[in-house]
Amino acid sequence: MNLSRIISGTMNWGVWGVNHSKQDMCKLISESFDSGINSFDHADIYGGYTTEEYFGDAFAETEIKREDVFFISKCGIKYPSKKLPVKIKHYDYSEDHIIKSVDNSLKNLRTDYLDCLLLHRPSPLMDISKIADTVNGLIKSGKIKSFGVSNFTANQIDMFKGKVEVLYNQINLSLTHLDHIFDGTLEYMQANNILPMAYSPLGSYFKGEDDSKIIKVVDKFKNKYGCTDYELLISWLLKHPSKVYPVIGTTKSNRLKKSVNSLKIEIELIDWFELLEVSVGKRMP
Repeated sequence: MNLSRIISGTMNWGVWGVNHSKQDMCKLISESFDSGINSFDHADIYGGYTTEEYFGDAFAETEIKREDVFFISKCGIKYPSKKLPVKIKHYDYSEDHIIKSVDNSLKNLRTDYLDCLLLHRPSPLMDISKIADTVNGLIKSGKIKSFGVSNFTANQIDMFKGKVEVLYNQINLSLTHLDHIFDGTLEYMQANNILPMAYSPLGSYFKGEDDSKIIKVVDKFKNKYGCTDYELLISWLLKHPSKVYPVIGTTKSNRLKKSVNSLKIEIELIDWFELLEVSVGKRMP
């Protein structure tokens, strides 16, 4: 099963967000799938280790076949919660913790395999060889189909070369968060056939924090392209040649449908740079 170009992020589906009922989750899953989104992004810690289970219960009520969807999950963070009463948030990439996290995700999602496992954040204490051996074992056993990372730099990904294949890197990327546009991360991923998944793809645009100049330019182009500002911001990311896969964190089906509509918009080169320029606040060098 291939990853859909738009990914539905589930972090806010449970108690960390709107706390959807099983019925509402079931409806959102079905409407996402019907709109062309077959990929769902999870992490073991979401909802204090509860959201995957709620999602799994809801998915079981849909008529969607498991082989027709793409399940992503992340592990590595130990998050203080009722289900894991540790003192502080920290990272654990021991063999035992990775395997236990995957097994818990499989149980909670009611599946025999994850389509993709991501390491949630890099740890200063990562033993790359041990991680690679563990991941290769999970792939060999069929518990995971592919492997990637999240929030990793190019140098950190390079450490896995020759040990295990990294196919994805999930990063914070949007018109208002441009670090990876300029720091070489996207170029590195292009050169190494690693697909970027972009979380928070709308950035701070809808949070009331943006310069009125950005809003003015977005308004101009949404009129030109006959779309919403939401669709324009997603299509801006989609134009990048690294083939960005936006992870949409909304809990509303109409916004997920708008995200899919973004695939139909082809922003002209000069317009793409005008949006970039107004976000940066100065002319390109």
